[in-house]
This record gives sequence, C-alpha cells and structure tokens, in this order.
Amino acid sequence: MKEYEIYSDLRVPVNSKIIVRLDGRSFHSFAQNMELTKPYDDNFYKVIVEVSKELFEEFSPLFIYTFSDEISILLDKVPFNGRIEKINSVMASFTSSSFTLNYDVNFPKAVAFDSRVIPITDDKIYDYFKWRQDEAWRNCVNGYGIHFLKSKYSSSQANEKIRGLGLSDIHEMLFQNGINLNDVETWKKRGIGVYRKNREVTGFNKKESKKQTSYRSFIHVDCNLPIFSKEFFNELF
Repeated sequence: MKEYEIYSDLRVPVNSKIIVRLDGRSFHSFAQNMELTKPYDDNFYKVIVEVSKELFEEFSPLFIYTFSDEISILLDKVPFNGRIEKINSVMASFTSSSFTLNYDVNFPKAVAFDSRVIPITDDKIYDYFKWRQDEAWRNCVNGYGIHFLKSKYSSSQANEKIRGLGLSDIHEMLFQNGINLNDVETWKKRGIGVYRKNREVTGFNKKESKKQTSYRSFIHVDCNLPIFSKEFFNELF
C-alpha cells in the first residue's frame, strides 16, 4: 500500500531556504469565544511570542516574524530531508500543541494551525517579510478603525462605514477622534521578530589570572522592529 502515498516524497529544492508560514485556523471565532480584548489582547500575544520562541528552539531558524495569529519561519537548515508533508504536519501540530500548553486554559474546542512551505531565494527574503509587515500595518489600522466604529455604532453599521475606506482615511478618522496611531506600541504596527543576538559575557580566566570577554548567542524577542529594509536582513544574516 506504500505506493498510494503519492505525496509523501514531495520535497523542497535541495540546498534551498524555505519559509514556513503558520496561521491560526478560525481564530476570528476563537477571539470571540475567548472574549479577547480588542483590538489587541496582550495575553494572546504573550502566548504567540512563547510559541515562536519554542519553534525557534526546536527548529533553529534564521528568523521568525509574527503578527496577529500568523508566524513566518525562515529556515536555511531544512528539516526532515525537505519532505513537505512532514514539514507541514510537524510544524502545524507543534505550533498547535505549544499554543494550547502556553495558554493553559480549557478551550471550547481544539486549537489548530495550518502550515505552508514557501521556497525562497536570498534576494526575495526582504520582499517576503516587507509584504507581511505591510499586512501587519494594515491589520493594525483596520483593527483600531473597526474597534473605534463599534464603540459608536452597531457591528453591522460599523462594518458598513469602514467598507471602502482606505488606510489613510481610517488613519485620519482615528486622528480626528483623538487616536494617534503614531503613539501605538511598535509591535502592534510592525509585528514581532525572534532571532539570535550575541551578548557580551565577562568572566575570569584562572589560567591566565585575568578577566576575559566572550560572546554568547541568545534568542532575542524584538518588539521594536524597524520598518524592514534590505540592510536589516543583511545585518541579521
């Protein structure tokens, strides 16, 4: 029956980098059922950060970027010999389990993440993450916009009023009503990055009887990302 597993040997190109993007399944309903704070729930994002850190520890990627219920993982060491079925199934199940364990509450139903594999070349890494960061900004503007409108109107009226408005229109509407998105925390506007940094460590070399400085890498959670540039990724890798 092994011959029926026709997709099991589908693999990513040899020696390539990939991005694995994970998305929460039906998380709009999840947010309603869990009565999450709108437009941003601090506890939800603390959990997403912990999940991202655990993914980093497990799979040693170059970079993780997350906003909303989305996590993008850039890998140069592709696991499972590049087998796409294996990558998708393990990544999605690991993320779902990590999220459930870190949230530590009884959910009304099982939480699930889907997964997709995206082959990427070095010259397209910036383009991909800039695309996702632009989406994080749109998510921020629209989130604050609909939250404000729902504080004034019914849900149906709020949805009708925001329909067709551009980002600049929503931004101006919020500003005219005392909400300046420039004052919003950076991670809400630009997302969160997880990557390795070096930390200076000073110790004492007993053999040479002197202080000695070395560097150790650690997993850094960056909640103050800049607007992505090619230089950012050049320095990172």
